[in-house]
Amino acid sequence: MRFIFKTHYAQDIVLAKHGGHWFWYGALMLLLLAAPWLFAEYWLAQMTLVLIYSIAGLGIMLLAGFTGLFSMGHAAFLGVGAYTHAVLTNMGVPFPLALACAAALSALVGVVVGLPALRVKGIYLGIATLSFGFIVEEVLARWESVTGGNAGIHIKKPNLFGWVLESGDQFYYLCLVITVAATLGILNLLRTPTGRAFVAIRDSEISAQSMGIHLAYYKTLSFSLSAALAGVAGALYAHNLQFISPDQFNILQSIDLLLMIVIGGVGSVHGAFLGAIFLISMPQLISMTKDYLPAAVGQAPGLQAFVYGVVLIAFVLFEPMGLYGRWLKVRTYLQMFPFYRKGMFKRQKSFQKSDRLK
Repeated sequence: MRFIFKTHYAQDIVLAKHGGHWFWYGALMLLLLAAPWLFAEYWLAQMTLVLIYSIAGLGIMLLAGFTGLFSMGHAAFLGVGAYTHAVLTNMGVPFPLALACAAALSALVGVVVGLPALRVKGIYLGIATLSFGFIVEEVLARWESVTGGNAGIHIKKPNLFGWVLESGDQFYYLCLVITVAATLGILNLLRTPTGRAFVAIRDSEISAQSMGIHLAYYKTLSFSLSAALAGVAGALYAHNLQFISPDQFNILQSIDLLLMIVIGGVGSVHGAFLGAIFLISMPQLISMTKDYLPAAVGQAPGLQAFVYGVVLIAFVLFEPMGLYGRWLKVRTYLQMFPFYRKGMFKRQKSFQKSDRLK
């Protein structure tokens, strides 16, 4: 088991705690850079989708995992970013400028949603954001002069100031660069006073307010940053499909985003990536196992939704920390073997906020 001897306060906030982090993350980066030569075109397209959903997962993880504000309509921000980027790109605006506009407009919409949501919390906040998602979907369907309505809209290839990305390999590298930048941005944000304020609000709003944290400002900021990341993911999502329509940003998409962070592990940056891998790989695994199941089961129309529901219930009941929590337990077991105790990760008694106020 590794013990880190700290001699300076700056060691508490460094991104890489020890040499092992540099080695494994460096190896992962080399693997991702070499992916176009190692994997077939189909699997590279799936990895591109994982990167896109990881960006959206980082956004909702910032909101739900680090600030404690759950959104049931996050697909609306995805749609705002996708349509903004599609319209601007088709008008001839270069990709970086269109991407910045998509993120900015999504962030602005996030502020508009975040301000009224300051008075509600818990399930009421979920209902409010769910209603917002329905409104955005209806606007996208009715504003036919801009969005094309239910007929959808096509989008041109990414244009980086005259350099058009024609191949899937080039678009994969574009998504990889944006994903790395978003990840580093979130990691550095969490090391700042703003990130610590988010976590304080998640743990206890009363305690955070007593320490001088402005709840309204930081909640609205969290909504805005989360929406901006979702807008960036939506822009890349539109380019990946090259065609978007309002029904792609419905409540099911919002549920998928929540499912992604719950299964990946709420409150961890790693959980956003693990959840994205699960969300993209699970349909492929289901389709590959259909042939080995009885016809009555394998051809059932609701098989994928059933499997998703069972997996989600299993994680909530038996592994609330998600896939990343399970990895932490496996890693601890391997580090401490044979001294690992079975009850080391046993759940402790938890209290609701109302209980803490008694």
